[in-house]
Amino acid sequence: MKRQSTHRYHIEMVDITILTQKEYVDPVVTSPLIQNILDERHYLISALEAQGISVNCKSWDDPHYDWSQSKALVFRSIWDYFKRFEEFRAWLEVVKEKTQLINEYSLIKWNMDKHYLADLEAKDIAIVPTVYIDSGAHRSIDEVCRDRGWKDVIIKPAVAGTAFLTYKVLKDERAKFENLFEGLVADRDMLIQPFIATIASQGEASLMVFNGKYSHAILKKAKKGEYRVQDNFGGSVHDYEPTPTEIAFAESCFAACTPQPAYGRADILWDTDGNILLGELEIIEPELWLRLQPESAQALAAGIVDSLKR
Repeated sequence: MKRQSTHRYHIEMVDITILTQKEYVDPVVTSPLIQNILDERHYLISALEAQGISVNCKSWDDPHYDWSQSKALVFRSIWDYFKRFEEFRAWLEVVKEKTQLINEYSLIKWNMDKHYLADLEAKDIAIVPTVYIDSGAHRSIDEVCRDRGWKDVIIKPAVAGTAFLTYKVLKDERAKFENLFEGLVADRDMLIQPFIATIASQGEASLMVFNGKYSHAILKKAKKGEYRVQDNFGGSVHDYEPTPTEIAFAESCFAACTPQPAYGRADILWDTDGNILLGELEIIEPELWLRLQPESAQALAAGIVDSLKR
């Protein structure tokens, strides 16, 4: 698809400003990743404009943009926020006073930190079992594994994305990773989770949910010998038709959120008995694969417009 310039959306006052990072605002040279971002932006803008909504696109860290000139901000490809977390968090506190955020500020603040999984678990959502090691704590990987009876595990930051600082630790490698883990915990909160072996064979399904209702899904698979399903690690994306049980599970994850997100994604895995587990609930800046289901942009736009009216 031909790259869509954003210049024609540069108007003084708009209904919606779509947030991205500066590299993706109006790139001259495209890559497959950038083209995907531009295509998805095109589908969303077209769907919003079809409902009479004016749209702009800006980098979240643009120092010259007056955020009060937009009725609402929609968070999309801001995929650098977790690497600049303190800066982003400070910006968020300022901008929430100037305009409406979609998804809402309370949801974004909650979903930024993977401790949200504990909140969902308390509401009877089945998550990947998780131990939270907060910054400054002194628990070793080996201690946690012995306490929980885990063999191979995943360690990851509580604030991260796209497998940032994520490591698979095999049982006989724990000693090798202890110093690394101690250094990470000195700077940030960390999570330890059992390695879900089915991710290597079955993959991970992503179910998109707009305004509380399932829209469409994809299946991400890791390349041979890899456990990370992201495309920057060689992962691939496939069509996927979820079962009614999986759809109900994804919708229940969103129903457990207060308030209701306008859009988001539930990433699910399966344990060795076939039980569904929530890996992540993405409601800040999730990739939504509109390019694989262009008509789904209409449901996404409808959810955004509904939030704007509220």
